[in-house]
Amino acid sequence: MDVRIPALSRRQLFGAAAAAVVLVILVIRQLGGGSAAPVVTPLPASAKAKPASAKLVVVDVAGAVRHAGLYRLRDGSRIDDAITAAGGPTAKAQLDTVNLAAPVADGEQVIVPGRGPGGAVAVSPSDAGSSPSAPLDLNSATLEELENLPGIGPVTAQKILDYRQAHGAFHSVAELDGVPGIGPAHMAQLKGLVIP
Repeated sequence: MDVRIPALSRRQLFGAAAAAVVLVILVIRQLGGGSAAPVVTPLPASAKAKPASAKLVVVDVAGAVRHAGLYRLRDGSRIDDAITAAGGPTAKAQLDTVNLAAPVADGEQVIVPGRGPGGAVAVSPSDAGSSPSAPLDLNSATLEELENLPGIGPVTAQKILDYRQAHGAFHSVAELDGVPGIGPAHMAQLKGLVIP
């Protein structure tokens, strides 16, 4: 038996080869050998990217605590966190005189008063009246604490808080000169009573 194959033109051969290549590609993709689009699954909430390392503040914890000293805490920590970092209060601590919810500021000293001999309560420097033995931190001072400074009334105290809010933390006591109402006379009165 004699089978004759008709002569094919170049165009027909090229078309047949292209069809064969397309058919091979489709078969490979259908069988999973091709590069499929990657499957994207969302991460659980606990595995999401964590924010950059938290800013740390350094506080000095003193008084009626188990381990007084310097502690590094995350920015936004509270007085209670500082006391806990120092090993917690001692049995003589007077925690009812401390605002445990107050936020701590970098460079602040946290003093936990304790009962003195004979049941007397030791007074922290911030409770000592209008001229505390420890300087007042301008970056964490409240309106009431600022009002207790010599020559500073409620209006000027509010201006200091407004200035701190608008310009950020004080880096030096000399920056108080930028607060409206505070001049050289006020600066002389505040010398040694405030710190940045």
